Amino acid sequence: MTNKLSAPQKSQSPEKLLIIGCGDIGQRLASQLDQSRYQITGIRRQYQPDLPYLRYISCNVGDAKAIKQVLAENFDSIVITMTPAERSDAGYEQAYVRTCDHLVSALNELQLKPRLLIFVSSTAVYAQDDGSWVDESSTTEPTGFSGQRLLEAEQIIRNSNFTSTIVRFSGIYGPGRNRLIEQVNQGRASASPHYTNRIHADDCAGFLAQLLNLQTPPAPVYIATDSTPVPMIEVVSWIAAQLGVEKFLSDDVNNERGNKQLSNQLMLGSGYQLRYNDFRAGYAGMIREYTANKKPGT
Repeated sequence: MTNKLSAPQKSQSPEKLLIIGCGDIGQRLASQLDQSRYQITGIRRQYQPDLPYLRYISCNVGDAKAIKQVLAENFDSIVITMTPAERSDAGYEQAYVRTCDHLVSALNELQLKPRLLIFVSSTAVYAQDDGSWVDESSTTEPTGFSGQRLLEAEQIIRNSNFTSTIVRFSGIYGPGRNRLIEQVNQGRASASPHYTNRIHADDCAGFLAQLLNLQTPPAPVYIATDSTPVPMIEVVSWIAAQLGVEKFLSDDVNNERGNKQLSNQLMLGSGYQLRYNDFRAGYAGMIREYTANKKPGT
């Protein structure tokens, strides 16, 4: 017999969902969920006014007592999607490792058992740099502090005995994330031939919503990325063509942080359909908005 998760039905009372670290992705997730099925609370470090579909709580998740107090509301499902306060080993340890440790400890102390924990991680846990294909079964031997700390946090969740899944996002882009477009426009883009992988923010949220709505337990780990790994030079060349920029490359820019092709077959096998199958589909609207808002001479 197939085990089933007790996902809420429309005839039942709404499921209580907690989003820890509820920034851009968390807010997009909340907006995509059926409000008749979910009662959603988001934790942020700073005060944030409530939205019609999302109640915010200001909480320092680095404070074990504070997060225990929030968890006492007894949430049915929890999504952990943190952003470090700083890009350093200490920042990643605090945002990911400490948060997961406090979360699991508090749930055990309160004797609570949510039906599902989702931890948002990153493909930084993979160190492959030879252009090879990587999937969920590939070796994880990160050399940088970000991947190491994320892998440490993943293990806390996976060893917690709660039903859980790890989602490893590739490079996230979308509205408000115009770094690559600006690099091209300012002539600071990289001519790297290395493969890059990305996923649109709307697909990040969409896939998380898919996992919450599954009627059967999710896989232990998913790579979440679009269907088109592509060399960086191809990406920036296409963006430059859309912007009408001729001189967009810089010899001073080094973008050689990785070189792998990420497989999304397990993600697609869950039934999820990408909204943006490749970078062209995702960047097209962003470029239109960027061009419309660009000031003359910039």
